[in-house]
Amino acid sequence: MWDFIAALGLVFAIEGILFAAVPNLAKDALRSAAETPVDRMRLIGIGSAVLGVILVWLARGGV
Repeated sequence: MWDFIAALGLVFAIEGILFAAVPNLAKDALRSAAETPVDRMRLIGIGSAVLGVILVWLARGGV
């Protein structure tokens, strides 16, 4: 559970840095995401989740 909380904290930190460092780029990315079709967003979300699980598995000594 603590690993999940740490990972969530990293997500917030990275997003915070992104919004603070390049706010115009972040706004453009959000606008682009809002215009993306739902099916494509779902596919991107599933792909990101799978990639995230693989990365965590590898980082925790999965191979």
